[in-house]
Amino acid sequence: MSEILKEQLTEEQKMEVKRQMAIYTQGVQEIIPVEELEKKVAQSVLEKRPLKIKLGLDPSAPDVHLGHTVVLKKMRQFQENGHIIQLLIGDFTGKIGDPTGKSVARKALTDEEVKHNAKTYFEQFGKVMDMEKIELHYNSKWLSQLNFEDVIQLAGKITVARLMERDDFEQRIALGKPISLHEFFYPLMQGYDSVVLECDIELGGTDQHFNILMGRHFQEKFGKEKQVAMLMPLLEGLDGVEKMSKSKKNYIGIDESPQEMYGKAMSIPDELMAKYFELITDFSPDQIGTIKSDLESDKLHPRDAKMLLGKTIVRMYHGEKMAEKAEQHFVSVFQQGAVPDEMPVVEWKGTKEMPITEFLVELQMLSSKSEARRMIDNKGVKLNGAKIEDPRLEVSITDGLVVQVGKRKFIKIKM
Repeated sequence: MSEILKEQLTEEQKMEVKRQMAIYTQGVQEIIPVEELEKKVAQSVLEKRPLKIKLGLDPSAPDVHLGHTVVLKKMRQFQENGHIIQLLIGDFTGKIGDPTGKSVARKALTDEEVKHNAKTYFEQFGKVMDMEKIELHYNSKWLSQLNFEDVIQLAGKITVARLMERDDFEQRIALGKPISLHEFFYPLMQGYDSVVLECDIELGGTDQHFNILMGRHFQEKFGKEKQVAMLMPLLEGLDGVEKMSKSKKNYIGIDESPQEMYGKAMSIPDELMAKYFELITDFSPDQIGTIKSDLESDKLHPRDAKMLLGKTIVRMYHGEKMAEKAEQHFVSVFQQGAVPDEMPVVEWKGTKEMPITEFLVELQMLSSKSEARRMIDNKGVKLNGAKIEDPRLEVSITDGLVVQVGKRKFIKIKM
């Protein structure tokens, strides 16, 4: 913030800038540049003018999980301080596909797929942000209006060398994999979106670094004030290694049941506890700081931290009452060894006796007989609460038989 701007602010306004900056910088991987963010916040406070905060989405994967909420939570923080949220649906760019991180070009989406996925996003985003207080934009409104001359002029505002700085393009060339010309236009269009929306700040994951900086580049080329890039870290999934992803089955979906959410939270690696609290909960910076220090000093046991995290996640997406029930369920079933009151019921019409490994595969509780044998060897299979130790066991299948695999899978047989 410049000295001239500082002199114009009252002490109360300076405190407000400091308060907002503490919230916005919490958990952010990179701010480009941070001094411009502070200046924009200060001008907003001084002029009582809300900032425009952009989040661009190509609706190609409509199942929202906690990894997606890292950025959404940051957007909500801006929203709670009265700033304007510009939710941009890339219905035009979505037909091309973002090449970020891809070894091959993405399959283009149809109009119907884009509309369906966008609708699904809105329904799920409403669990994180107030969807009645956002500006909703579709970039087909302006991108479809560009004629060929406009596109040529847009392309003339950036060099090929700059576009080739993208890691994914460099890697594909090194591997001899093709790059279609239209893929180079994706970052140009994303940058042009920022020109049209005149946004002050654009948020995204660290994997969107290049695309978001295109917004700054093109705003400058069009004589606009440059946006600040705020890059959020990518959240590791339940395996503690890979980015949270439904395809990798290491995710917690925001539409999942309270019990499933809570149970999955208990499997998060200890070393990721602080990161999860910081990135996906609604705790204040002071509360997060206390949790971090208590974990580091062993004042807070990782198990207790996970229980608090699990309860918090369920509360945020299902309410306080369901959070209490999910915790009670976990304690009674997984800590005290009780059988849950409610579980899936499978109507059995097959033979009344069969090998345990085949039985588990038939119930789709495990994917193969070899996996079933491994689970039995690891003491992970129970019938009516009794641990099974022999993988060659012939099961007598009776009405009301309760089959348990691992800590969370239960099925009751109905003959």
